[in-house]
Amino acid sequence: MIRFNRPYITGRELGYMAEAMEKGHLSGDGPFTARCQAIFRERFGFLHNYLTTSCTDALEMSAILANIGPGDEVIVPSFTFVSTANAFILRGAKVVFVDSLPDHPNMDVRAVEALITPRTKAILAMHYGGIACDMDMLMPLVRKHGLILVEDAAQAIDSYYRGQPLGSFGHLAAFSFHETKNIHAGEGGLLVVQGEFAHRSEIIRDKGTDRSAFFRGEVDKYGWVDIGSSFLASELIAAFLFAQLAELDTIQRERKRVWEFYHARLQPLKAAGYRLPHVPEHCTNNAHLYHLICPSLERRTALIAHLNAKGIRAVFHYQALHASAYHRAHHPQQVPLPWSEHYGDTLVRLPLFAGLTDAEMQHVAEQVLAFEGL
Repeated sequence: MIRFNRPYITGRELGYMAEAMEKGHLSGDGPFTARCQAIFRERFGFLHNYLTTSCTDALEMSAILANIGPGDEVIVPSFTFVSTANAFILRGAKVVFVDSLPDHPNMDVRAVEALITPRTKAILAMHYGGIACDMDMLMPLVRKHGLILVEDAAQAIDSYYRGQPLGSFGHLAAFSFHETKNIHAGEGGLLVVQGEFAHRSEIIRDKGTDRSAFFRGEVDKYGWVDIGSSFLASELIAAFLFAQLAELDTIQRERKRVWEFYHARLQPLKAAGYRLPHVPEHCTNNAHLYHLICPSLERRTALIAHLNAKGIRAVFHYQALHASAYHRAHHPQQVPLPWSEHYGDTLVRLPLFAGLTDAEMQHVAEQVLAFEGL
């Protein structure tokens, strides 16, 4: 079976984890955390960045930092992972869903302004597949209405919009280092914040205490000064991630090789009613995933079954959150969001990971085409 994903291992992870154990610092904010943070600062300009145990944690921290509470509204894409919405619902906010674009699963920024009310406090932009939302249109909206922008950049490491790294546009941004992501630590995440949120971020991340300030000698004792939780990633996570960061360029080259092979080989699918990924000219492609938009739900179901029978694990992706059982139970009068529902019914993801062999890529492409008799 050609797996959908195989976590990439550089070969240095165990050595760095052993080094952390030998130094005797296994909780967070140790030497490997500092090394990872330095790379994020130097490579991407993320001056204030904080490792977390997951992207979900980073999103939940964002909701706390934005002072989200009951009565607030947050605009969120419907076609996204549940954590994107959950982080704000947990704080008591009402999530207002926005539809996807007709030509891409990203949120339709043109539809956002009509959803803004006096209660709107934040907008969450999820960059699907590492392809940026329309930031030229979104940023003026954020400024015009005085809103907080949160980037769900879970899939967007090393991706850019007009030369600026994703995760640097929002007041807050969350990245994922789950094993399915370009670089990973099994589990793990990163919160990137603009300067005004920096001091409070390290407090919320460390259970609401000013312990970090205490360790820097800025206060004579630490105590409980804010709400918070245990969002801090351990040194073992940081050591594993450091090995991945050191090989980021190699990993990206490998992933892009697979993406470009699929994209060239599968062009004949267009004649059968499929849509292939679209990368706008002003966006970069970090090759996080390769997806196809099938002509129908029935065709997608049959394609996945065909590939599985041929030893290929392909998967569909998100189901539209506005149509979920949980959301319908709390908000039964739902406005249809047809494009989000369309992608939930028709999008299929092909195997893509660093280390996928030429023979495996060829087999995947051949079997996709064979399903349509091409």
